[in-house]
Amino acid sequence: MKKEQYDNYINILKEELLPAMGCTEPIAIAYAAAKAREVLGNMPESLIVRCSGNIIKNVKGVVVPNSGGQKGVKAAAILGMLAGRADMQLEVISTVSPADRDNAKYLCGLGICQCELQENEENLFIRVEVVRKNESAAVEIRSQHNHIARIERNGKVTFEQKDLAVSSSGDKSKLNIKDIIEFANKVDLSAVEEVITRQIKYNSAISEEGLSHEWGAQVGRTLRECGDDIRTKAKAAAAAGSDARMNGCALPVIINSGSGNQGIACTMPVLVYARAIKADREKLYRALLLTNLIAIHQKRFIGNLSAYCGAVSAGAAAACGIAYLHGADETTIGMTLTNTLGTTAGIVCDGAKASCAAKIASAVEAGILGYEMACRGRVFPFGEGLVEGNYEQTIRNIGRMGKVGMKATDIEILHIMLGK
Repeated sequence: MKKEQYDNYINILKEELLPAMGCTEPIAIAYAAAKAREVLGNMPESLIVRCSGNIIKNVKGVVVPNSGGQKGVKAAAILGMLAGRADMQLEVISTVSPADRDNAKYLCGLGICQCELQENEENLFIRVEVVRKNESAAVEIRSQHNHIARIERNGKVTFEQKDLAVSSSGDKSKLNIKDIIEFANKVDLSAVEEVITRQIKYNSAISEEGLSHEWGAQVGRTLRECGDDIRTKAKAAAAAGSDARMNGCALPVIINSGSGNQGIACTMPVLVYARAIKADREKLYRALLLTNLIAIHQKRFIGNLSAYCGAVSAGAAAACGIAYLHGADETTIGMTLTNTLGTTAGIVCDGAKASCAAKIASAVEAGILGYEMACRGRVFPFGEGLVEGNYEQTIRNIGRMGKVGMKATDIEILHIMLGK
């Protein structure tokens, strides 16, 4: 592998595998609100939050961490404005005190925050406008949950970057399965050890929290009560992390493609299998590198937010990581990916909420089935549906369907959720 490509993959991992507390959409709103208050230089008297439909969809049904059980755009924005630390980005409300939480609830009741749907914008768009007397400030987030694209002070633009910063960013267009496998095989682990160690630590902790306590619909706990085989354990561990995260657990997670659920789904099945087969630490780390990059590779064609459930991409990637743990070659990994996407691609995203845990479990199950088929040399025939003559084209087909083909589905889901 060329050094340029090698360094590119390391940069992608470092910029994608970030810590976040709670569902990333309400956290991004809280981040924008905290930054807007910082720019204003004083506590606002009122605020308006303008969001794309996908943001509203993913905030509507999920509990905002440290909010005392509140849901929705207004709760996230007011908590971020009141007590958020913008310098902590996606952990912006991790230091909220009980007094802050109670004050935020009180302010929500006063109706100081308005939420408006911003149409004709990209799927990931947040604009928070704050006002105090004759002073105002506004912050816009686009493209990525922690990417501030525009700042205004009293109506004047003080900062703007239309595109994501590229000075140290990785180029995702260079991702492909063959090179991902080569990178996983050859990378000096010291270059990425800190990132993967943190992913294992954080995502394992929230998974254990979901298995140990009654969060949401308790999908993970239900699965664990149904069986003790490795397959069920893998699904339960992934689902349990989502159980906790979707229902207000304040533990941080390491995200993948802007999603904590996807980060958990990438991590836990691979970790469960590694422990079961007694894989050594090096093999586990290399398998997780492969898993994360394959998940990111799929999502670059779809986008971070759409009507396509990201758990499918993560579950497929996790299955590829499991295959790698067992010594699979490129052909078997490609067949695993093809089989998984041929099974569950098309599950809709109708917002972040408790049922995400069950979708994760379904995606992991499909991934494991896809791997078991691949182990036996079985793969869905090329040319059937979206399955193509090679796995790279299959990934592109699924991406086109998720990004372009499901646009109308996304709009209709939002209309239904908003009662239109």
